[in-house]
Amino acid sequence: MNRSLSFFLLCLFFHFLNNGRLCLSLTPDGLSLLSLKSAINQPSGDSVFSDWNQDDSTPCHWTGISCMNVTGNPDPRVVGIAITGKNLRGYIPSELGTLIYLRRLNLHGNNFYGSLPVQLFNATSLHSIFLYGNNLSGSLPPSVCNLPRLQNLDLSNNSLTGSLPEDLKNCKQLQRLILANNKLSGQIPAGIWPQLDNLVQLDLSSNEFNGSIPNDIGELKSLSSTLNLSFNHLSGRIPKSLGNLQATVSFDLRSNNLSGEIPQTGSFANQGPTAFLNNALLCGFPLQKPCKRGLSSGLIILISLADAFGVAFIGLIIVYVYWKKKDDSNGCSCTGKTKLGGNEKSHICALCSCITGFKNEESEGEDLEKASRGKGEGELVAIDKNFSFELDELLRASAYVLGKSGLGIVYKVVLGNGIPVARYKEFVAEVQAIGKVKHPNVVRLRAYYWAADEKLLISDFISNGNLANALRGRSGQPSTSLSWPTRLRIAKGTAKGLAYLHECSPRKFVHGDIKPSNILLNNEFQAHISDFGLNRLISITGSNPSSSGGFIGGALPYMNSSQTDRTNNYRAPEARVSGNRPNQKWDVYSFGVVLLELLTGKSPELSPTTSTSLEIPDIVTWVRKGFEEEKPLSDMVDPMLLQEVHAKKEVLAAFHVALACTEADPEVRPRMKTVSENLDRVGT
Repeated sequence: MNRSLSFFLLCLFFHFLNNGRLCLSLTPDGLSLLSLKSAINQPSGDSVFSDWNQDDSTPCHWTGISCMNVTGNPDPRVVGIAITGKNLRGYIPSELGTLIYLRRLNLHGNNFYGSLPVQLFNATSLHSIFLYGNNLSGSLPPSVCNLPRLQNLDLSNNSLTGSLPEDLKNCKQLQRLILANNKLSGQIPAGIWPQLDNLVQLDLSSNEFNGSIPNDIGELKSLSSTLNLSFNHLSGRIPKSLGNLQATVSFDLRSNNLSGEIPQTGSFANQGPTAFLNNALLCGFPLQKPCKRGLSSGLIILISLADAFGVAFIGLIIVYVYWKKKDDSNGCSCTGKTKLGGNEKSHICALCSCITGFKNEESEGEDLEKASRGKGEGELVAIDKNFSFELDELLRASAYVLGKSGLGIVYKVVLGNGIPVARYKEFVAEVQAIGKVKHPNVVRLRAYYWAADEKLLISDFISNGNLANALRGRSGQPSTSLSWPTRLRIAKGTAKGLAYLHECSPRKFVHGDIKPSNILLNNEFQAHISDFGLNRLISITGSNPSSSGGFIGGALPYMNSSQTDRTNNYRAPEARVSGNRPNQKWDVYSFGVVLLELLTGKSPELSPTTSTSLEIPDIVTWVRKGFEEEKPLSDMVDPMLLQEVHAKKEVLAAFHVALACTEADPEVRPRMKTVSENLDRVGT
């Protein structure tokens, strides 16, 4: 006979002795709770249960107990037990299963021992069980899924043994399954995971699981927080199907026996190297361990023959050029002039220029001489072959901050003050690299002009202003013209353009200053990223736009000294530390802030002279706090979007993308390619 039953019989005995005064004055829920008090090994008068008196009429005022009125019941019923961090030693009594209205059982941070009583799962209203940080043993009862409303099950940091029951697939409402730091073993069973449509977090770390990772874990469509399988004995390849999980999922597969190449699809691109450490046979990005791929003997022979042929061909060209140069006593210039000033074109020189891609020293000297001339004697170079413009008209237009001709050109002025001619080649190389960027969501550079005291960049004119004006109007007031489909189109276009700059451009550019004023819009509200590469050009020319009055960036004034003292809330936290070198993850963070601004309608950029309700000093923290506190979406989203009821799911998906982009740890942020792919799935 267990202690709880003995106690109950004792109560009955006292009832008959005292005409019911002692025990039966207490409600049935109270009697069940007294079984928990009697199950604890504690000194008499312990403060935790000091107000749990058996002669009370109700347990609803007892420490750690919460009650609620339930229709059809004369007395309030117990709905919550929360006694945590008290180092209580004892067992969990089966009588708690009679609390049919109990919703939350929270006994974490104590020293409960023994197994979980099967009868506990008769309390069918339970939706949250928090028993982590105890010393519970035995296996996880399959009957746990008899609880039809179970959402949170946290049994971590105990001593549970055995395997995962396949009956877990019956926990249809389960959102968080946390079994870390136990002694569970065997294989992680397949067939469970596709049934758990609501699972947000899965943590099976620090157990003794072996075998391979089931492919169908990749079918956890609602998983958006953590997939933690670290510190087990899992082996084999990582399933590519995990790439199908949401972009916000953070993997932790450390310290296993996994092998092979890390897949590069979907959400894998969002993971940093720490997610895969201490797997000796694992290779590929993001680990600094390339995968070795064997070559067939036939392919090796073919490569060797190709190398030999290439070397021989280059040798023949060098010999040919050498003897031709030796025979030509007058020498040549790639400008088509001989050293003696003749005007015949030199075919040898043309060949040399085509092969090597370089001009000879005399030609370079002429270009440098051009560069050193004063204003009006500089060089206008068209990067786009179809670009045609009169130099005089260009120079006249450059007197204005923003000039527009019939060809639709915007002039961006980069001022220099006596820049050394030696930097001309570096400037040209950088401009040529920028000019090779051709993407529909990136502003196209068409030509440049170089003179000693003036340098101009000529790019396409985008007719509809920038995103900052579209969101807030030119007066700074909120705009009513941007519907959700328009905002989504702008976000997708910006993501595609930025992904192109990161992945496909000649220099794999880092923009370094993504913000609404640098996202230009055409009449169809298609986004065009402007001003990439300008910081590098400024450093080459040695210009100081803030002091020289130059204008750079979306035809807007460059930051003056009063603005640079303000915190740029579009910049990543690590970008605000002086001395850090720019990288692409900075751009990812900035894009995430812009996306949050599109979603909330609130600007993170505070004005030093004005302050309105539309300005949020730290929009990232504000939104994260809202999600953590489970605030209604209507509290965070732009009120203009609330009228578009059909957009709710799309807006929520976009919020998750933005939060992934603005993770504090740059290693956790996704690549822009992945961000673009995830946004493309929104609304389709």
